[in-house]
Amino acid sequence: MATYKQLTAQLEKLHKEVAVAREKEIAQAIADIRQKIAEYDLTAEELGFTSPRKPARKTAAASVPKYRNPKTGETWSGRGRSPSWLAGKNRERFLIDG
Repeated sequence: MATYKQLTAQLEKLHKEVAVAREKEIAQAIADIRQKIAEYDLTAEELGFTSPRKPARKTAAASVPKYRNPKTGETWSGRGRSPSWLAGKNRERFLIDG
């Protein structure tokens, strides 16, 4: 029976052989793929590496202010968390006419 040291040496040798075989096969596969791409004039999109152009995403429209703090001029659109200057107060007093 082989010793631990002999088996680990064999394993290391096998790992190196696997790496060399893999590199050779990858190089051959790449060459084959390149040849097919050239032969059929394929594009990256046709191969699924890029997606067709999608329409540009619409950006959210800027919110129009609905409320204004008369002391500071600070405004709030009515969306999101209410500002501290409106807390516990009648919002109608701060409405912007328009």
